[in-house]
Amino acid sequence: MIRMVCSDLDGTLLQYGKKNLEGEIFTQIRALHERGILFCPASGRQYNSLRQLFAPVADCCVFLCENGGVVFRDGRVIAKTPMPRALAEEIAWDFWNRTDEKGEIMLSGENTVYLMSRGRGMVDRVRFIGNNYRIISDPAEIPEDIVKVSVYIAEGVDDFAPRFVERWKHANCAVAGPKWIDTTLSNKGTGVKSLCQALDITPDEIMAFGDNYNDVAMLDLVGTAYIMDTAAAPLRQRYPLHTPRPEDALRAFLSQT
Repeated sequence: MIRMVCSDLDGTLLQYGKKNLEGEIFTQIRALHERGILFCPASGRQYNSLRQLFAPVADCCVFLCENGGVVFRDGRVIAKTPMPRALAEEIAWDFWNRTDEKGEIMLSGENTVYLMSRGRGMVDRVRFIGNNYRIISDPAEIPEDIVKVSVYIAEGVDDFAPRFVERWKHANCAVAGPKWIDTTLSNKGTGVKSLCQALDITPDEIMAFGDNYNDVAMLDLVGTAYIMDTAAAPLRQRYPLHTPRPEDALRAFLSQT
């Protein structure tokens, strides 16, 4: 029995470059709610951005933000996993110094992101997705816990991922999209575990959708895991259930419940 549906956002529910959700997903989220099934956007985005994006159905949702670093329910934080400050600052400076002056840094707090900008597009991207943000020159300026450190590389991260993924594997370093690499002490799997504890749901009662390597911890945990048809070949091989869009799989599921 499915009691919660979790879905990655960028590259899964929302194609890269798109600003707003389209199609039948809001109708499907309402239909899930009517059946007593929660919907959970599971994203590297912050709560403010996700809440705006899902505004028509926000009361039907719980929100897994910052790749599991912060989890919100009814507008309240129900779980948070801060990074040790020294570790977060070390990673931020490593990203800054070893990306050939191409990398821009985003450090995430509870509901604000702090940006070290080189003027290469990250600030525009953060504005585009609706994050609360503040420009800084040094991570030491951040007045709150840091839950995630990311690097944005406008030209793409493929050439840079080998420099960082192994080095920071103890901080769950992973490619999070064509232009992003993320680090955090949580992941979407630990975020889902927090939701399970808070809502008295078991992982077997969850259906989840993802498209990238930062979705693996979530997809490995749940009972029903879908990978997008556009995912990398190793991910398509890892998960037997494929779909071009979450809406297609949800339409089939709703027709049977």
